[in-house]
Amino acid sequence: MKKITEKYNVSYETITKLKTYQTLLNEWQAKFNLVSKSSLEDAWNRHFLDSMQLFKYIPDTAKSLADFGSGAGFPGMVLAIMAQEKTPYLKVSLIESIKKKTMYLKEVAAATGTEVNIINDRIENLKGQKFDVITSRAMTSLVDLLGYAEPFCLKDTVCIFPKGRNYAAELAEAHKTWRFKCRIEPSDLSPESRILIITDIANKRRK
Repeated sequence: MKKITEKYNVSYETITKLKTYQTLLNEWQAKFNLVSKSSLEDAWNRHFLDSMQLFKYIPDTAKSLADFGSGAGFPGMVLAIMAQEKTPYLKVSLIESIKKKTMYLKEVAAATGTEVNIINDRIENLKGQKFDVITSRAMTSLVDLLGYAEPFCLKDTVCIFPKGRNYAAELAEAHKTWRFKCRIEPSDLSPESRILIITDIANKRRK
């Protein structure tokens, strides 16, 4: 536990909240399919630590963060719990279209005392909102993800998208449609995975 608090610069209180979250994940998984059964056995590494590692890429100046397709709350809810301690001015919105999953997210927020905006709607139905940071994990391909993200981007918006072993192919495909800057960072949890830090998204077909 000490190594985790030091590595991610969080308190034992934050880790306790995340452990409460993990307990709820196990309880709700019995009722709803929130994560794959194979990943549940190693959920602390596969979901919680995998999400925690993204926090360092959030700019200190960011005031708003949107997590697309939050599902069971990875990475958005984990980042929101960390933000309560580290950057309490960061307003986190979790966007999830499946109602039962937003019910679960509200339960986690209440149990951990986390201030977070949980939106039960499809991303394309949200209009007129902009965010400083956009995150999404395992929602869709990069080319489609950029299409979802672009309308919500400000000039300096940072998109943080963890990707698996096929990240290079996804980047190549996305470059056919989109202009963007991308910094590729290693994953702490998987040697095959990468974290894509993307800015300056623009559609090549739009004049």
